[in-house]
Amino acid sequence: MSEYNLKIEVMPITALKPYAHNPRTHSAKQLRQIADSIRQFGFINPVLIDPEGGVIAGHGRLEAGQAVRHRARPLPSGWIG
Repeated sequence: MSEYNLKIEVMPITALKPYAHNPRTHSAKQLRQIADSIRQFGFINPVLIDPEGGVIAGHGRLEAGQAVRHRARPLPSGWIG
């Protein structure tokens, strides 16, 4: 069985580093939909980051969060494996 080093913390969005070569992109419509969901329900699904603050998953949520001016997000950080 693998050990998991996972913790949840709240970090400022400005501390996160989106992966420059992220293959997934979101259209303006998709980002508006994500932003509307964040406004209505809050930031429920966290952004997954590595120990240095690099975004592993959640680039769309991060960009939409910036659009609705969220300053900090709950984030699971650390490598999972």
